[in-house]
Amino acid sequence: MSDQSTLDDRFGKCPYATAQRLISGKWAVLILYYLEDGPIRFNELLRRMPKMTHATLSVQLKSLEEDGLIKRTQYESIPPRVEYELTDIGRKFHPVIKAIETWGMEYIDTVCKK
Repeated sequence: MSDQSTLDDRFGKCPYATAQRLISGKWAVLILYYLEDGPIRFNELLRRMPKMTHATLSVQLKSLEEDGLIKRTQYESIPPRVEYELTDIGRKFHPVIKAIETWGMEYIDTVCKK
């Protein structure tokens, strides 16, 4: 059995497998971090992540939306405007983002600066 099928079998049953699958996208954590300050437009997200392609961001946003972590709102204006924001459950990811930041800084200080 592959690691992915094991993870899929445990999704919704095991909290670790569920969380891992939800944030497994290469850019998922960074997108969730950028959305913490409120709604943001697609192109602004793309500008904040210059190494990401339009297609990759679109796929990541769609995945996070399908998983219920973010919400997409399309405004009927000219030109059309689309914004992304965290859902209630997405906002509850904030302590995890802070813990990742703290751990990341400790890792940088301990390992990367040697």
